[in-house]
Order: sequence, then C-alpha cells, then structure tokens
Amino acid sequence: MEALAELAGHPERCARAIHIAGSKGKGSVTAMLASMLEAAGYRPARYMSPHVSDFRERIGVGNAFFDEAVYCAAGDELRHLAEVTVPAARNSLFDPALADGEAPSFFELLTLYFFLCARQGGCDVMVVETGMGGRLDSTNILDPLVAVITLIELEHTKFLGNTIEAVAGEKAGIIKAGRPLVLAKQNAGTHSPGGVLDVFRKKAEEKHSRLIYVPGTVELSVLKVYSGGTDFVLDSKDPSLFSAPLELSIPVPGAIQAENAGLALTALKTAFPETGMDAIRRGLAHFSLPARFELIHGNPPLVIDGAHTPESAALCAETFCSLYGEGGLLIFGCAADKNALGMARMLLPHFSKIIVTTPGNFKISEPEKAYEAFIAAAPLAERDKIFFIRETGEAIQKAIQLSRETGLPLLNTGSFYLAAEVRAAVKK
Repeated sequence: MEALAELAGHPERCARAIHIAGSKGKGSVTAMLASMLEAAGYRPARYMSPHVSDFRERIGVGNAFFDEAVYCAAGDELRHLAEVTVPAARNSLFDPALADGEAPSFFELLTLYFFLCARQGGCDVMVVETGMGGRLDSTNILDPLVAVITLIELEHTKFLGNTIEAVAGEKAGIIKAGRPLVLAKQNAGTHSPGGVLDVFRKKAEEKHSRLIYVPGTVELSVLKVYSGGTDFVLDSKDPSLFSAPLELSIPVPGAIQAENAGLALTALKTAFPETGMDAIRRGLAHFSLPARFELIHGNPPLVIDGAHTPESAALCAETFCSLYGEGGLLIFGCAADKNALGMARMLLPHFSKIIVTTPGNFKISEPEKAYEAFIAAAPLAERDKIFFIRETGEAIQKAIQLSRETGLPLLNTGSFYLAAEVRAAVKK
C-alpha cells in the first residue's frame, strides 16, 4: 500500500485526516464526523464500507456523492497506475514490494481510489474508516490528526486473534506517534476486567499519544428514543470540549447511536477544537447512513439493520422491541465468518417467528449453519418458530407477506448485504 501510494504521488497526504477503527459503530461515527465537518464549512471526503444500495456510499463527500467527474478522473488515474506506472516500477525494481509482491487486493485498490477521489475532489479533510483490524489495514498509511476506536468485540478471529485483547491489539495499530487517541467505552477483557483498556493504555504510552477515554470525558443523559431518531443531552467533564450541556438530536433510533455521537463529537473537538456548537448540532441532526436501524416501511414497520456481532444484535433487538413491542418477526442472515450462535442467543427470545436465509451473494455464507445455530440456541418448545429458506428473494417475500398478514413488525439484521437485498425487494 505504501509503494502504491508513493507511485500515485501520495494522495493520502492531500488533506488532514481522522482515522476510525473498531468492531461496531465505525460507520455511524464516520458519517457523523463527515456531516459535522461539512456543517462547519469543510469539504470532507468520507470512506466507509460496505455499501447498501449504491457503491458510491463507500466513497463520498460529506453526506453526498462526489460529482461524476471526480469519480471518472480518479478512475483514470487508477487505471493508468495499474496499466502503466506499476508495471514500469516493477521492471525498474523501483520497490521490492512491487517487484516481487502479490497483486494488490480489491480493498487496497479501493482505498487508493478513495484517496485519489479525495485529491481530485479538492477535499480539505478526510474521515476514513478501516476495513478490518487496523495495524495491517490498507488505510493505515495515514498519519491522522486523531485516531478514533469504537467498541471492540471478538470478531474476524482468523485474522485478528482469538481473544478480545488480541483483536484490540490489532485495532490499536492505527495509533500514531504523538497523535491523540479517542476511545469509546470498552467491555471487560477475556483474561482480566481491564484487559482491553490496558491494551490501549499501553499502546498509547508507547506512542506518546494522549488517551481520551470518552466515558470519562462526556456524560449522556435525558435519553429519548423514538421511531424517528434519538434525543439526548451531552455534558462535558472537560471544559475545553464544550462548557455547557448540549441538547442534541440524531435521525437514527438507539441509545448506542447517542453514544456514537458522543464519541464522534469528542473526536471532532479534539481534531478541530474551533468547531462551533451550531455546526455540531446541524451536522448530527442531518447525517445520513443506510441500514443503521433504518425504517424503510411504516405499516407494519419494517426495519433494516446491519448488526453482525452478538452485542450489536442485542442492542438492535432491544431498540426494536422498545419501539414496536416483543414478539415481532425476524429475517436473519450472516456471513460465514460471523458468530451466528452468539447472535442467535441474543435475538431468539424477542421474536415469534424467525426466517434464516442467505445474506445475498457478495460474501461467503453458510446459511445452513446459521439456521443450525438458531436451532441449537432455542429451547425445544420454541424450535418450530424458526424457518430456513435458502433462496434470499423467496425468504424476503415470505417475511414481508407474514408481516402484512399478521400486522407484526419485521426486523432484518445480521448482514449489511442482506439489508441491501431487503431494501431492493421493498423498492421493487
């Protein structure tokens, strides 16, 4: 990635950056930061994944897409790099990594394309979400103003390690020398209550990085969650952030989203302390992000959400049931590398009928194993409420039909890719 960036003239240095890693909430924090920066008068390039309905959701500016000319010009640069510059560099042994290394991965090329779009689009700041992990992530060629790390969960164990501390160690790889770290609330570690926090404290000390732990910095109160969003009050324990309590609103329901807003606001004020409160309020009130507890049909309610870890699935179900009651319908699908059994245990008690299916074709999945996980997690008397329909379109149609016939609310979760399929089906 460093070799490719050098050949491209280091587009990752075209603007100041905020870098975000973590297991859940990365997309929300990235979108909130981009929206607040846009409201403050900046031109923020935004990089996140995956997309739900439009590939350009991954690479945009503020709350919108770049002009078509930007995508095309950056695409021309990328093509020239792939067809002319890299082969020439290989031939001249410009860099050993290019002379003998593997071909760039999809995500490496996509990340480089984002940086090219940011440069072509004249952006003055970049808000960049990691793909997976942090230490070896393609985005980690950045030297950001601030590193932001959201809640850590056990995930991608094949690549990141088998303990939550190991996962945290990989995420901590985005911390740069002398740059602050803004850290979200963390759960206890596998081996000791302070395990995860200790990982970040140690890495921050090694890098001489100031650690800003959000639970010790801002306090959330007066929380009101409703179908159209969340209202809350943030109070700062650090007067350099803001001096009086802030009454804020976001257009996404859920207490966790209010916590994400507190994390994003703390990161913003750390990187850009001059940002005014009006820009913060407007940015949070108008940020947009698909498939984060998104109501796409109202009567009966149909919500799509990309939660794909046990804790995020639990929070999603909790929010859903607080708004629409217990005993609704669930359509679920997840990728093969996700903890289907952990999610099944969190979701099962809240729904009267559950359909397990394939989450589209974009990622490898094992839908039979996901179904078996739900069966294994269910008491014997409740197993007849779980259905398996392999074909995604058929499963979605059945779930929507059941919702219409019974009047019960329907939740879709487990995968952003399944959320995309549900949205497309409803739109059609």
